[in-house]
Amino acid sequence: MKRGCCKGCFTFHVSLFTIALALLAASPAQAASIEGKKEELQDLKGRIESLRREVAAAEETRSHAADQLREAESSISNVNRRLHELAEEGAALRGELANLDAQGQRLDRQSGSQQNQLARLLNRQFVGGDADAMKLLLAGRDPNQAARDQYFLNQLSRAKAEMIQQLRSAAEEKKQLAEKVRERQAQLARIEQQQQEQRAQLLERKKQRQTRLVAIADKLKAQRREIDSLRRDEQRLTRLIDGLIRIAAARKPKSAGKGKPGPAPKTSALKSHDPGNVGGAFAALRGRLRLPVKGSVAGRFGTPRPEGGALWKGIFIRATEGAEVRAVGEGTVVFSDWLRGFGNLLVIDHGDDFLSVYGNNESLLAAVGAAIKNGQAVATVGNSGGNPESGLYFELRHRGLAFDPLKWAGNP
Repeated sequence: MKRGCCKGCFTFHVSLFTIALALLAASPAQAASIEGKKEELQDLKGRIESLRREVAAAEETRSHAADQLREAESSISNVNRRLHELAEEGAALRGELANLDAQGQRLDRQSGSQQNQLARLLNRQFVGGDADAMKLLLAGRDPNQAARDQYFLNQLSRAKAEMIQQLRSAAEEKKQLAEKVRERQAQLARIEQQQQEQRAQLLERKKQRQTRLVAIADKLKAQRREIDSLRRDEQRLTRLIDGLIRIAAARKPKSAGKGKPGPAPKTSALKSHDPGNVGGAFAALRGRLRLPVKGSVAGRFGTPRPEGGALWKGIFIRATEGAEVRAVGEGTVVFSDWLRGFGNLLVIDHGDDFLSVYGNNESLLAAVGAAIKNGQAVATVGNSGGNPESGLYFELRHRGLAFDPLKWAGNP
């Protein structure tokens, strides 16, 4: 259990590292706010990890064939997540390099213009015969005119000095820009090297999973046909959802509701729950909700599963392995881990008692506590958890009750 816990905490540690970096650069007031958010994230992660252990403790004692895939599938998810992060870091560095290049071009144009102006001034003074101060003094000219000439000479000298200083400043700025460019290029090279290493590691993890999958294929197929096994999968997810609801209720301000929240109603296996006329940002998506991935709907809510015995509590969308899975609305990730029967599973809390569930993913790209925007990539399609085909298992729940996502979709 300890080993699995460490893997489950991978993205949480990354989040803490990011918060720590921000904390170093923040003002005292900002630091206090960030520290509070870090403690809140730690508390949330601790509660969810306790829930994960609680769900695991309720498992039957005999092992399930899919459990033998857990380590490889979790590793694949972690490596893909790291590749996703490296890609974002690389894109940011390339954007910064492009900005530095634009700054360098601006400095070149500015320096060229200043050099031309300085050359014209020098040409006028030394080639064109402009008088210097000593000549004007010895010429015996009118004192007032001499004073005016001297003033203009001083202004000219000052202008030349300012241009020379500007050129020096531009040269120093170009030197600093060149150093930044070298640093960013070195960082980009390191990222590209890490990407190569991570891709090699990913291929190795996929080979290991495929070898294991071939070895347990018959056993896995037999267990998936067991009605009791499918029902236990449903019960496992229900326990997880109920636990997440309790955690969400406990984290709400006391003014948000009266008394302790009651237990979530039991899910009906035959009828789609109707959330009713409820308000909030997520409820406003009714009738125009975009499905999280493009593909063909192979399993529909309330219809028998191909294995027999159980009914779909969500929908199964056949899709290409590796395709991006996008959040159907804004929210916060409240679960991001491997779960028996659903593989790499992600759950988003959208507020107002709405949850969205994304299962059988190849990779989970978002960590617990991450704030998610509508349409943001949060996972990639796969067939983890022993699913025989590539695709996404997707559920929508309100107060713990599953309802038909296609009734809310804008393009069912």
